[in-house]
Amino acid sequence: MTTAFPDFGLTPEQRRFAVRGHYYEYPGMDGGRGEIWCYSDRFSYGPGEKVTLFVSSTASRFDLEILRDGAGETPVLTERNIAARWQDTPDQCSVLGCGWQDSFEFRIPEEWPSGAYRLTLRAEGRDGAPIHCYHLFILHPAPARKTGRILQVAATGTWTAYNTWGGSNHYQGITGQNRDQYATSVSTQRPWCRGFVVLPKEAPRVPLEVSLQVGTTPRYPHMEWAYATGYSKKYASAGWASYDGHFFRWAERAGYEVDLASQHELHFKPEILDGYDCAVFVGHDEYWTWEMRDAVDAFVGRGGRAARFAGNFMWQTRLEDDGRTQVCYKYRARAEDPAYKSGDVTRATNSWEAPEIGRPGSATFGLNSTNGVYAGWGGCAPRGVRGFPVCRPGHWAFAGTGLFYGDLLGADSHIYGYEVDGLEYEIRHGLPYPTKTSGAPEGLEILALGMASQVEESDVLAPEDMFFGDEDGRFIAETLYGEASDENLEKVRYSNGMIVNFPKGRGEVFHAGTCEWVAGLLRNDAMVERVTKNVLDRYLKR
Repeated sequence: MTTAFPDFGLTPEQRRFAVRGHYYEYPGMDGGRGEIWCYSDRFSYGPGEKVTLFVSSTASRFDLEILRDGAGETPVLTERNIAARWQDTPDQCSVLGCGWQDSFEFRIPEEWPSGAYRLTLRAEGRDGAPIHCYHLFILHPAPARKTGRILQVAATGTWTAYNTWGGSNHYQGITGQNRDQYATSVSTQRPWCRGFVVLPKEAPRVPLEVSLQVGTTPRYPHMEWAYATGYSKKYASAGWASYDGHFFRWAERAGYEVDLASQHELHFKPEILDGYDCAVFVGHDEYWTWEMRDAVDAFVGRGGRAARFAGNFMWQTRLEDDGRTQVCYKYRARAEDPAYKSGDVTRATNSWEAPEIGRPGSATFGLNSTNGVYAGWGGCAPRGVRGFPVCRPGHWAFAGTGLFYGDLLGADSHIYGYEVDGLEYEIRHGLPYPTKTSGAPEGLEILALGMASQVEESDVLAPEDMFFGDEDGRFIAETLYGEASDENLEKVRYSNGMIVNFPKGRGEVFHAGTCEWVAGLLRNDAMVERVTKNVLDRYLKR
């Protein structure tokens, strides 16, 4: 760890805007230099299906290169001198979609293996210098028995929620009367923002890697770096480059056979899970539809194993227009979501813990975000333990690690944060157990347990230096206790993150409830790798 925040050349005012302000990618942002953007008609395809690309470019021609992004970077297709043109884009493209005309099509060969396919589009800018953009699509597997193979499910619902391209996502936006509201509906028909597909190695992750001295005001290096370098403010919160890709590459390099699917397959083609013994979910995995949960619950119930190395199981979403639009009213759900006025209130796009929905997150993965959320950044435990304090070192998941009771799993690689999932618990004879009112599935064991917070706090952190303050804490207080009062805020202020394991139906679930588990794989943390292999090997029946 360093003892000083990195300097990206920003003034104090620019640093504050990097955190509190709203900046995003939009057509025309590069001005006289020129630019090129691309999206595809779908997130994912099967073997033999047609991919349609929509391109808007200031150049009249571009080159296309496609590679499979796995254990290695395998080139699979190159096309030169493809015609392009600048295409008008509606102001509310984030919500409505870009509506561009198709620019190029190709059919996926049957022999291409499942995985993530990265597209690079290159052209000549107006000043003669090269311009480029990246895109990514997923090739999901064909139906078949998949003995010994893992199905990794990419968190495309969360990618969609955080995508800043065009100005609006589920966090900030240019929607509403004053053009200052987040969008309750966002379109998949737009490019990915900068940093979701490819990132340089020096891009900061969210958890602080700075040793805060007493009296030091926490800062947000990932957002400062994004603003200074022209990347999306949300690059470190979602996407292939920050999360899903690290696990996929590590697993293939470790000798596992891995297929890849998007969450849209869980929703529209739940049979994608058939034939697998093990399904894996990683990174920041916050947004799910009811149907996606149905697919996982059925898979585990009939004997499948689900391994979730991911954090923040929070929001229910709905998909509309054949999956091209994602709906999530979030904090405004009870006031604005039509599901509360007519229709099925259980499908309201609120927190899973809202009592009227009746399906707490813990029912699927054992944990939920309303008992977890923030750790290791801002004013939420920024000097925290960085790893998971181990409670039950004798559990099979820790075999071969040499861990003892009270040891920290993954502290050197900082796997704990930036958002975590937890449960209400109690301590008996030095060990944590779920409380009777926690909603924990029967047989759940708490293997590791760390501290988290719902509220940024510090006597040295002024309101203008906070990113989220107590907004989420008050929302959770209102969700769980009916009112966002100061009294209820104190009930949710402090929380936790956990690793748990439990049987379910004929299957089993392992959940390391943290976004940053992949940091341990990225940074070659031997203990984190050993635990990951223990889980995968057991679930693959090796």
